[in-house]
Amino acid sequence: MPRTVWYPGHMAKGSRKLRELAEKLDLIIEVRDSRAPASTAAPFARALSKIRPVIRVLSKKDLAQSENLALWLKSGSKIFAVNLREHKGLANLRRAILEFKPQHREVRLAVVGIPNVGKSLLLNSLIKKSNANVGGIPGVTKSVSWYKNDGMLIVDSPGILDPHAEPGVHLVLSWLGCAKPEAVGGWENAALSLLKFLKEKHMLNLIPVDCDPDEANEITLERIGVRFGCLISGGRVNPELAARRFVESFSSGKLGLVSLEVPGENSLLEWQLDNS
Repeated sequence: MPRTVWYPGHMAKGSRKLRELAEKLDLIIEVRDSRAPASTAAPFARALSKIRPVIRVLSKKDLAQSENLALWLKSGSKIFAVNLREHKGLANLRRAILEFKPQHREVRLAVVGIPNVGKSLLLNSLIKKSNANVGGIPGVTKSVSWYKNDGMLIVDSPGILDPHAEPGVHLVLSWLGCAKPEAVGGWENAALSLLKFLKEKHMLNLIPVDCDPDEANEITLERIGVRFGCLISGGRVNPELAARRFVESFSSGKLGLVSLEVPGENSLLEWQLDNS
């Protein structure tokens, strides 16, 4: 299988810097995707939690099914769901953060997480400015930077993936925009694995064409290409473009609300390991 690890030098540097800073902080904010809270956990968050308290923020709550999200919010303490695009759910989070504020100075915290889960959007919301780099490309934040506002001193960090991840882990994360498909065999590889998952989990409503669960995924992808107008000369479908349009539509929520994991059950990543 193609190489699955996407771990540029700035990620390794950011990880080392965060570990050095952890003892100087009061709090860690870990951002995860509401649609897959287990699979989008930061690989080093557990280690940091042994040094400082961790508040978990489930971003993109507007893209997750509300009944499933409610289960995740009840699965532990200090878990908050937010819609960062519309600045919803931030008031309770702010209050929880300021509970850790010493009387003599600002509360010091870090915002951590894997790429493209909403770290920089959360940072911007907390400091009420747009100083941090924000974008849809995983890894846009290139270095560790500090921001100060409203009783908080916040350190931002690059999105960091696990360099020791099992084969297929980053393939699954590519469905959510958290890893680059180019590093896991390309868009077509990502799309075909996503189609397989949706069919096996009876989520055919998220596939933008009518299809049979037993239909070959390549055939379904070709029909998706026709649906999205991904045609080349001779009326043939460009499979890579069709795959990209499909995966990007899924990750952005254009195909509908979805929750890929339930607390206490096998994670999305475990499904990939079982099917690799």
